[in-house]
Amino acid sequence: MFIERLLYIEMRKYVFGPVPSRRLGKSLGVNNIPAKICSYSCVYCQLGRTIRYSIERDEYYDPREVADEIIKCVESCGKRKIRVVTFVPDGEPTLDKNLGKIIKMIKNKIDKKIAVISNASLIYRDDVINDLLEADIVSLKVDAVDEDIFRKVNRPHPKINLYDVLDGIARFRKIFKGKLYTESMMINGLNDSKDHLDELIRFIRKVKPNKAFIAVPTRPPAEYWVKPSKPEKLVYIHEKLSRIMPNRVELLNYIEKGEFGFGREDAVEELVNIVSVHPMRLKEVYRYFEKRGLDPVKTVRILEKMGDIIILEYNNEKYVIKKLLTRRICSHT
Repeated sequence: MFIERLLYIEMRKYVFGPVPSRRLGKSLGVNNIPAKICSYSCVYCQLGRTIRYSIERDEYYDPREVADEIIKCVESCGKRKIRVVTFVPDGEPTLDKNLGKIIKMIKNKIDKKIAVISNASLIYRDDVINDLLEADIVSLKVDAVDEDIFRKVNRPHPKINLYDVLDGIARFRKIFKGKLYTESMMINGLNDSKDHLDELIRFIRKVKPNKAFIAVPTRPPAEYWVKPSKPEKLVYIHEKLSRIMPNRVELLNYIEKGEFGFGREDAVEELVNIVSVHPMRLKEVYRYFEKRGLDPVKTVRILEKMGDIIILEYNNEKYVIKKLLTRRICSHT
């Protein structure tokens, strides 16, 4: 019976988690983009290389179905504390042309903040800006302010121009009434030279986000050679930004802690749903299954054998990741 149950896992849900978020606290994730359609293929992406590049907005799922599932999940969590509902899918969330429509459908039905974590690649478009204006919190990626470095770190769709992106971020900042965050991933030897850090600091200062996050890779990246910036580089950018923006700079150089999931009846489906977007440490997965009355080692072994998950090691830590997202197939559309 146990094995039969595993064999019929259906990944049709749009919502995953909740998961502990370093940026936002306990977050209920929304996966509104199929794996892994994105405008970037960042060298550090925890979901692996992009399967299909795109800069064309499209309708991937029925917006009413997505909205209904979000509302139902928020209502069913009862007394469990979810701070925010976050659009953080397998790809770039603003590629969903129904993003704004879904947010409008749910914002008056739930008592949670709504966040979108975007790579900012389409922020120069008026329709994308209008959709993001519906959110309470928007986090935008700013890894590079130099075109060559941008191409090396984010590996964008060839039609994306960095200066359009930076201009769009600055324009969005002027009209957005919610909380704006920037997030910069620091990669050793790629975007952490002193000259580039100084340019990055100048841009972030211009944008004046409510909070600037300085991050390093903490999970297995798309490219095996990716390493976090050295501590002295992180101290440099953190200290310089903190002088300009006191109490508005945070260093994300740690792995978040906290409980994953709701603990729904189908614990296996929930776990696979989570790791399709948010890789988990193996010891967290073991703890997750133990709390739900399943043999952790046996369950992980079966899921591995069935091809639903794989286990990768990074920085002497083992992580559980959905196998589909490690495919190395790229095409442009």
